[in-house]
Amino acid sequence: MNSSLVMDIMQQALLVILKISLPLLGISMIVGLIIAIFQAATQIHEQTLTFVPKLVTVAFLLIIMGSFIISIMTEFITYIFSLMTKLT
Repeated sequence: MNSSLVMDIMQQALLVILKISLPLLGISMIVGLIIAIFQAATQIHEQTLTFVPKLVTVAFLLIIMGSFIISIMTEFITYIFSLMTKLT
């Protein structure tokens, strides 16, 4: 195993992490921004007002994107296992 192969594996792992987490984090940040604007406009500063909508949004996105996340992870695991068989 040479350093270029290790760097390729790390690059693929980072891309998988970004593909999985960016949609969830992006939507969560947008919901948080909308709620922060609402709180600033109404001067309601309740902590649960930000937590519950973000939690519901992320849970809903996980339900919708579950098959996409599993397919991305399956492709990466297949890639890793194919590299492991080539090592012997």
